[in-house]
Amino acid sequence: MTRWLKTLIATSSVALLAACGGDGGDDHPGTIAEVATERNLSALVAAADKAGLVDELSAEDAALTVFAPTDAAFDALATTLGFADAGAMVAALDAETLGRILAYHVLPARRTAAELASGDEPTLYEFEGAPATLDVATADGVTLGDEVLTRARVTTADVAARNGVVHVIDKVLVPPGVLDLVQMARLNPAFSTLVAAVAAAGLDDDLAGTGPFTVFAPTDDAFSALLTRTGLSAEQLLASPGLADTLLYHVVAGDVRAADVLALPNPAFVDTLLAGNDLELRNDTLTLVDDDVDSPDATIAATDVIARNGVIHVITQVLIPAPN
Repeated sequence: MTRWLKTLIATSSVALLAACGGDGGDDHPGTIAEVATERNLSALVAAADKAGLVDELSAEDAALTVFAPTDAAFDALATTLGFADAGAMVAALDAETLGRILAYHVLPARRTAAELASGDEPTLYEFEGAPATLDVATADGVTLGDEVLTRARVTTADVAARNGVVHVIDKVLVPPGVLDLVQMARLNPAFSTLVAAVAAAGLDDDLAGTGPFTVFAPTDDAFSALLTRTGLSAEQLLASPGLADTLLYHVVAGDVRAADVLALPNPAFVDTLLAGNDLELRNDTLTLVDDDVDSPDATIAATDVIARNGVIHVITQVLIPAPN
């Protein structure tokens, strides 16, 4: 993660721009660092400065692609995570975390928008011994899927630089293994009811702890289906005395990835954090069968959303434990 850092930004880059005479134009573009500064991507500048990139600012021999989030994108990430704004978030996060997030925005080769193809693109963020990838789609402009199953759109493409190209995007890309389970859930709008339920049950600190945990995470649609079946309102659900037990019934101790699930006997019975209650897991159909015989099975719709302290698998129904 060192070579690409030489191309990124520090707050002193404005002074470097003046000293080098770069103008960032298409005829005589500056480095990626200078171009980003000229584009007033101040939150990206601050994050790169905090990550310790001042001495590695301009690698003239590099040929990189940088997906550069706007200031509004950084502010949106910050407020969703509970910070006042992007400045407060950059001040709070450590340099290593910021460096990992930034590395996830960089491809190790120059790719114009026309040269990007749909599929997985390896980034310069190394995770578990391999480059973490972005899910590129080009059918309707260029969009990028990240670890929290959300997408960023390229809003300004092909900003030329001497040592690569910059594509401005409307969202900060979230890499695997950097944020905790609660933060990852907050960053996917499909989990808004789950996030509210975790907060109402007072489980935020537990699920943000060391872990590791495996969370079978119901979507908002799953909670809507539950409310329809039970006749409860969302407010009644969040105030229900059994809410914490229901949520703990969706959590397994350990980091259980999709490959681990497929390797289990069929069916398998997995202990949850709700003492005395296990889940029946059928790995041939990727479904979970809970204790409520009147509830539909929950299908595992997406797997391996990897957090710093565990993993999320997305499910289509809320699981209901048997009464004690």
